[in-house]
Amino acid sequence: MTDLPSHTAALPIERPLQRPRNADLHCHSVVSDGTLTPEALAARAKANGVELWALTDHDEIGGQARALAAAHAHGMQYLTGVEISVTFIGHTVHIVGLGFDVDNPALVQGLRATRGGRTQRAREMAEGLARVGIAGAFEGALPFVGNPDLISRTHFARFLVESGVCKDTPEVFRKYLTEGKPGFVEHRWATLKDAVTWITGAGGVAVVAHPARYKFTPNEEYALFTEFKGFGGQGVEVVTGSHSAAEYVSYAHTAREFGLAASRGSDFHSPTDSHTELGTLPLLSSELTPVWELLQHRIQ
Repeated sequence: MTDLPSHTAALPIERPLQRPRNADLHCHSVVSDGTLTPEALAARAKANGVELWALTDHDEIGGQARALAAAHAHGMQYLTGVEISVTFIGHTVHIVGLGFDVDNPALVQGLRATRGGRTQRAREMAEGLARVGIAGAFEGALPFVGNPDLISRTHFARFLVESGVCKDTPEVFRKYLTEGKPGFVEHRWATLKDAVTWITGAGGVAVVAHPARYKFTPNEEYALFTEFKGFGGQGVEVVTGSHSAAEYVSYAHTAREFGLAASRGSDFHSPTDSHTELGTLPLLSSELTPVWELLQHRIQ
């Protein structure tokens, strides 16, 4: 087995897997808002000991063939992946899909429709920034966009850092791109039912991505997981780049409470912007069912 980086050791509070598996099932390429190609991501994952990998670009599966070929070139197993933006009780929530058929018509059309509103939203964001003296933000963000259909706040943030308006991405979001700030524009995405149905209808497994990021109240979070499971969702990211060690434990409990499989993914976007490097997270607890056990027949 490929040696794992030393900092991927299982959390001391939980019993390690008898056969640890370094799976990274959440990352982004230039096809959405990452800065590396699918090929470069595959090489980086392999260098960090990843055995099972998925590329999960936002609302886009155009990089899947390249990612699969690159994974196989590096001797890694692969699951198809996507991260779908949904609106739930007025908040944007992300649902990761794994192991689906990339040619499924309902999924392809649903993702196309979800991408459709991003350009108009981006122009409105630029208008808001112009009103506070930051001109040309839409045009400035475009060079950072690999796929113009997927222009996002991340691309605006990179422009504002590059142009010297802010020193780093967190400052951009804090000052300009979160709710109540001049560059924030709400966008209505797909519904939770839409996303889960597209994924499961294409033979895949739907996973709630980085649940701690949403800052829901306990009642709101309970509603999210109850509805998600009711629509056919089967997984939750327990170990992910934006979770703390305490949150690993909390969402392991959530997985057990709702009977969900556990996923693991760095949410890697860029060597400079990401919290966590590909393949370097703690391993899943042996008390949890790994999501890939539900997808053995879909692993390529």
